[in-house]
Amino acid sequence: MKYNRLFLLVALMLCFVTKSFSQKGRYSITNGFGIGGGVTKFDIVTDNFTTKQGDGFLGGLSATVDIPHKWYNISFGMQLSENNIEISGRPNIVSTQEEFIEYKMFAAQIAFLVHAKVIPDYFTIDLGPMLQYNGTLEFKDKTQESYFINNYTNLTATDITNISQFNFNGVIGASLGVKNFKLKAQYIYGFTNILKKLENQSLNTIGGNARFKGNQSMLVFGAIVLF
Repeated sequence: MKYNRLFLLVALMLCFVTKSFSQKGRYSITNGFGIGGGVTKFDIVTDNFTTKQGDGFLGGLSATVDIPHKWYNISFGMQLSENNIEISGRPNIVSTQEEFIEYKMFAAQIAFLVHAKVIPDYFTIDLGPMLQYNGTLEFKDKTQESYFINNYTNLTATDITNISQFNFNGVIGASLGVKNFKLKAQYIYGFTNILKKLENQSLNTIGGNARFKGNQSMLVFGAIVLF
């Protein structure tokens, strides 16, 4: 997946945020820059498939604006992640054996967050919107490409890989630490239907629901260094 345009967009917006907040306002505003990373727990909440949450990882950059006399700070950032999920399937169309098909998904996420200062410089509650561009589902094990998806008669593991790639999420979390280093936990929920695109592909949905509905669910545990 090529992220060149996304990186350029983020770089330009980070510069804009820094300049605009450093030159205006009645308060002594402090701008910062953060580098972070962590691990993820990814799932798709759906009634169409039986899924199993998978582990992944991410890394990202953020620009922070600290407003000392306000009850909140703000940040704008981007993170790249590789996430894993398992979906229940079977080796052939007549098999009663259940195996979990392993998929991975790459994603780029851009978030604008408000950080409520519960304990200034030490503990904040973080929330805000997030835009996401993700790739299709990719097989971790190529031998599973010919598998069939449980809950359907003829739906193959390859049929469901072309999911929606532009999604809108909500983020809520918390940050704990000292001024220049914080541990972070976030819950990211997809407000848009990440399986919606499957409905436009004339798939064989015999035995199951022809309407596909799924929402991304991601837990993030990580840390960030602030400069």
